Formats: sequence, C-alpha cells, structure tokens
Amino acid sequence: MVGVDGVLIIDKPAGMTSHDVVAHVRKILRVKRVGHTGTLDPFATGVLVILVGRATRLAQFLSGAEKEYTGVIRFGYETKTGDATGTRIETRTRATAAKLTPEEIETAMSSLRGEIEQTPPMFSARKVGGEKLYELARRGKEVERKAARVQVFQFQAVSGDDSLRMNDDDTRDIAVHVVCSAGTYVRVLAEDLGHKLGVGAHLCELRRTRAGNFRVEQALLPEQLTELSDSDSLEHALISPDTALSHLPSIDLSPDDVPRVVHGINLRIDGAGSNWKGNESVRLRDPNGNLVAIGAYDAEGKYLHPRVVIAN
Repeated sequence: MVGVDGVLIIDKPAGMTSHDVVAHVRKILRVKRVGHTGTLDPFATGVLVILVGRATRLAQFLSGAEKEYTGVIRFGYETKTGDATGTRIETRTRATAAKLTPEEIETAMSSLRGEIEQTPPMFSARKVGGEKLYELARRGKEVERKAARVQVFQFQAVSGDDSLRMNDDDTRDIAVHVVCSAGTYVRVLAEDLGHKLGVGAHLCELRRTRAGNFRVEQALLPEQLTELSDSDSLEHALISPDTALSHLPSIDLSPDDVPRVVHGINLRIDGAGSNWKGNESVRLRDPNGNLVAIGAYDAEGKYLHPRVVIAN
C-alpha cells in the first residue's frame, strides 16, 4: 500500500503488546514506518494512537497528551508487577480489605490527586542505562529509579451499588476513573492507594478511554482494521496529520510559501501570531488545508521556523 500517511486509533485488546499492534498495522497496511505515541501494558485495553508513514514524525507533538482511564483496583494483596499478571506478594498489613469504608478510600484518593511524585515500576518500558526496566526485572535485577512528577487531575471511585465489591477470597474491588498527565502509572496509583490505607493493593483491570483528543468510541479493533484494508475503505479510519494536530494553532500558506517551507526556509509572520508564545508549535498548511510542516515560532524575530516537514 503506497502513500498511507496519517493516524489510526486502535482499541488494543488484552494480551497484545503495543509492539504487537504496531507489527499488525505494518503487516496489514504494508507500510514500513509505523509507530505509537505511548505504550499500553499487555493486560490493558483501549486507546492506542498509531502513527503511519510520514505521520510518525508527529510523535513528539502527541506523546505528551493527557490520558483518561477506567480501571479496577483490588485490595487484599500486592503483586510483583503491580497488576493482575504478577505473582502475589504476601505482606503484613495494618488493615484488612473487608473493613475498608468508602470514606476512608476517598480520603486516601484525595491525597493522590494533583501534582505528585511517582517512581517508575521495575516492570515498565522505561529505560535506565539503555535497557528497559522490565528486561532487567525479568533477570531478577532491581535498579534505582528516579522519581518523576506527574499530574493526577481525577482519581475517584465510580459511583454505583457495586462500587466496592467483596470477593470470595476476602479481597475487595473498587472501580475507578482516572484522568492524568502522560507518564503516569495507574498501577503505581493503585499500589500507593493501598499503602495509604494500610492494605495491599494492585490493579486488576485497566482500560484507556482517551489519549488527548482521541477517544475509544472512534477506535478500531485490529480485526476491524483488517476488514477496512481488505475492502479498500481505510480512508474511513485514517485521520489526517492536520486533523490529528488540531489542538495546535495554524496558519495557511500561500502557494509560493509552500515550497519554501518544505525546504526549511523560515516564514516571516506579519500580523499573525500575536498570542503565540516563543517556540510554540504551529501547523503550516497548504491552500487545500493539508499539513505541510510544524513550525516553531520565534517571538523575537517574528517568524516560523519549519521544525518538522511532513509534505514531500
């Protein structure tokens, strides 16, 4: 397939890694350049933003987007991975899951909202010394990780009669809703919530429902993508590079400006950009509304420098 450039929103099934999804898209579309804007754990489901062709150059403008999740936290014990895939860890705790109250849980949750520090888990794709942490963890190694500051905008229990469910093994489940900054580990939120309550906890379900402006309602399962490709209907799913970056300000180029921008020549701005900040990213579009490049605004010189060129 030739000339496929854009963004696909895939509803990743449980059991597939993010790399598996990339490989599937590469095979189905017969395109070499395929990437994503942020991994999902294999056990998790939901929105995975896939970049295809020249759109892979846009990753830096999409990777930092806010994320939204639904999930289930299980109180009763911790696991080595912080989720349901890991080996159970037996620890002595000062409380039991059966005695937790919604009021106690809400108080603990409220302390984990706002700007907080998180230490990346060993079973994660974060790299230390050029190696992914999970690769080190599988070899039985644990290394020091630097804590990072993240934003948790919403972290709350989902209301309902079954919001705090007791299980047959004396564990207790709570359904949660999370809105957070990129780089936030919901698994760590679950573990930290347990620590504050004095009871072991881990994440047993996770579904990403939104990444930036992309929602799960517009996502395709991998098999649906295959069907669209087989029927030559891929255009119904492919989001154009310009639409994918609609959260960025834009400027329309004249026909004469387009080849200059493609060749990396700065674009002088007369009158436009009065509200732009220095180094702000701006979409540069041709007269037909197609994305030509992403420019960086120079507030002092009043020009846009083509930072990333998309057009041929």
